Amino acid sequence: MNSLRFSLVIVTFCMAPLVFGQGPLPRSEMTERFSASAAEAFFNAIGEKNMDLHSVMIVKEGKVVYERWFGDNAPSKNHVMWSVSKTYTSMAIGFAVDEKKLTVNDKVISFFPDDLPDEVSENLAALTIKDLLTMSVGHDKDPTSLATSNTNTASWEKLFLSQPIPHKPGTKFVYNSLATYMLSSILQKVTGEKLIDYLKPRLFEPLGIENPVWNSNPADVNIGGWGLFVKTEDMAKLGLLLLQKGKWNGKQILSEAWIEEATTRKILQNPNIDPDKDSSDWTQGYCYQIWRSRHGAFRADGLDGQFILVLPNQKAVIVITAKIGDMQAELNLVWEHLLPAL
Repeated sequence: MNSLRFSLVIVTFCMAPLVFGQGPLPRSEMTERFSASAAEAFFNAIGEKNMDLHSVMIVKEGKVVYERWFGDNAPSKNHVMWSVSKTYTSMAIGFAVDEKKLTVNDKVISFFPDDLPDEVSENLAALTIKDLLTMSVGHDKDPTSLATSNTNTASWEKLFLSQPIPHKPGTKFVYNSLATYMLSSILQKVTGEKLIDYLKPRLFEPLGIENPVWNSNPADVNIGGWGLFVKTEDMAKLGLLLLQKGKWNGKQILSEAWIEEATTRKILQNPNIDPDKDSSDWTQGYCYQIWRSRHGAFRADGLDGQFILVLPNQKAVIVITAKIGDMQAELNLVWEHLLPAL
């Protein structure tokens, strides 16, 4: 019998309304709760496939309507984000753009004069922050493992900039976690602060995200593309901020223009596939460190089934933490059981 049925924590109490920058999200009244039958159908399907689910939180029209934790996971515990971290990095770039510290059209090489190869190719010279954001650097393959497999690598920046760029930047999608690291490094150069410290007064404190942890590389730069640890509800808060186009409890903390820009499709993963006719959530297009999804949704996602799903048509956010290898199968169950009940 599946472990989902035995070791879990359910929180269904009501909370006081959210105060800007303080406390948890508001909870729904009992009459507003998410369908228990739909939730159970989802959990049963997860159990039948032996998927290791850690938590689920559903926000509808600004209120938590469902939440559940499994095993030794709990509301108070940080969870590994893996590549969900990338979306938080995108928000940091958005703040820097709003503050006119940089633009998405700035050339990457301008930030790293001491890390450039002896010969700067035409494509490397043309590479912009926007190309980093959209995973369209022009590489043939993701160079991230070259940095992570050698802990003695002196400069991840130098390694990244030394890689051949055979394709014109902005024309070819290749998933590229080291490109996200470069965004973190650029941010640290222009602000004088590590990514996590820069986000603290701008994002974490206004949203009431407490005690986030972000791993750094040997040069003490937050990794950016992964390495962030926050709570399930902290993920829901970011999803709600995106849903509300940068507004938090009536205050615009990140420009609506950035949210719009960051969540609209910039490049197709496979230009030969029509996303409207394809059943994969990994062919729907990529934005600024954010994926487009089916059903008019967009998402942050990370290895092993970490998701922040934003559903504008339903005015809802679904957050999942897990250790699930088949993330498309996981999403398919969301679309089958949870989406219709929103």
